[in-house]
Amino acid sequence: LSRLGRNYIMTGQYTELYFPSHNVRYIAIDDGVDSEKGESEIAPFKNIINEWVARDTSRKVKSAFKTKFAEGAYYGAYAPLGYKKHPDIKGKLLVDEETKWIVEKIFSLAYQGYGSAKITKILREEKVPTSSWLNFTRYGTFAHIFEGKPESKRYEWTIAQIKGILKSEVYIGNSVHNRQSTVSFKSKKKVRKPESEWFRVENTHEPIIEKEVFYRVQEQIKSRRRQTKEKATPIFAGLVKCADCGWSMRFATNKANKTPYSYYACSFYGQFGKGYCSMHYIRYDVLYQAVLERLQYWAKAVQQDEEKVLHKIQKVGNAERIREKKKKASALKKAENRQNEIDCLFAKMYEDRACEKITERNFIMLSGKYQKEQIELEQQITDLREELSKMEQDMIGAEKWIELIKEYSVPKELTAPLLNAMIEKILIHEATTNEENERIQEIEIYYRFIGKVD
Repeated sequence: LSRLGRNYIMTGQYTELYFPSHNVRYIAIDDGVDSEKGESEIAPFKNIINEWVARDTSRKVKSAFKTKFAEGAYYGAYAPLGYKKHPDIKGKLLVDEETKWIVEKIFSLAYQGYGSAKITKILREEKVPTSSWLNFTRYGTFAHIFEGKPESKRYEWTIAQIKGILKSEVYIGNSVHNRQSTVSFKSKKKVRKPESEWFRVENTHEPIIEKEVFYRVQEQIKSRRRQTKEKATPIFAGLVKCADCGWSMRFATNKANKTPYSYYACSFYGQFGKGYCSMHYIRYDVLYQAVLERLQYWAKAVQQDEEKVLHKIQKVGNAERIREKKKKASALKKAENRQNEIDCLFAKMYEDRACEKITERNFIMLSGKYQKEQIELEQQITDLREELSKMEQDMIGAEKWIELIKEYSVPKELTAPLLNAMIEKILIHEATTNEENERIQEIEIYYRFIGKVD
């Protein structure tokens, strides 16, 4: 019986209904079951025991894996690209000097502002080998993919592969497990688990990518990006935000005029209308010139008196960072308190339903409402914790920022690599007019490592 199935309901359906109705004789010698001799009274109980054994085995296996996960060990079939398995220590990763350059190249391109699609195209054009091809040359695996196939197959990178590498914490020395699991031991369907349930162990092996670069790339991935019809990604992609709602600004080009021009507008306003936000319109050339002038100002100031600039940045930047940190910590505490309140409400609701103090209809309606809020809070708490963790790691780096300024000298033009290296975000306020009917618009620039200092 245990070979027929471990799901007692489905097993019973076959032995009690399907087989008899289709004239199928079923024999289980070890269990003494023969459908031709009539129904076995003990068979249903054995089916239940078989399911219990399967359930218990599944629980023990999961428990064993969780113990391994908590230790930060790596048990994948192949080491991630850029690493190799330690020959003597099971579960330990070592940097692979022969392939780590590929990972460094991918992160370098992403740091410069290139998206996954563009990086994929570059790697294909430059004939950078994929991890599958490297495994084939080393271990002979994936032969069905590469044997007898054209050489181009070796360089067929996909967008999904690039995204997977860019999001993997393995490259900053962390081991992250338990990100997904099966619905139950009866189903092979995988479901993604909330980040709060992941097993994250830091510093389990040597990193390939600096944390500063990794977290900057994560910010760029989160930012909404789009390409123009000319397939050119605007150099400010992922940096320009609405000062009021916090949404990314949408890049567009007005071709109705004789001289077409590009501009940014609040994407929240564009999606939902005036009742939610205002346009926050700003021309691309105006934004470009404003940012270029600020970077040129700081570059010249550093050339003239580096010590004076350093003192000013440290004084202003520290105060701004402390304010921002307090604000996020307060928001996190509020979200966690609300999460606890909802947990208590659920417990009370179940109690009221059991005592029939509320109807089933109201119970379903309320539980649906609170479950939705729970999911939103869980994501909010995860995001806030990540942001606070990043702020802890990003100590005030005035010296580092000044070194960057000196590296780029006085810029004559703006590029995506320059902007992504120097700037964290740009907030665009709604424009106003003064007494002379002149248009005035505030642009806030938050620099990398130091925040807002203008």
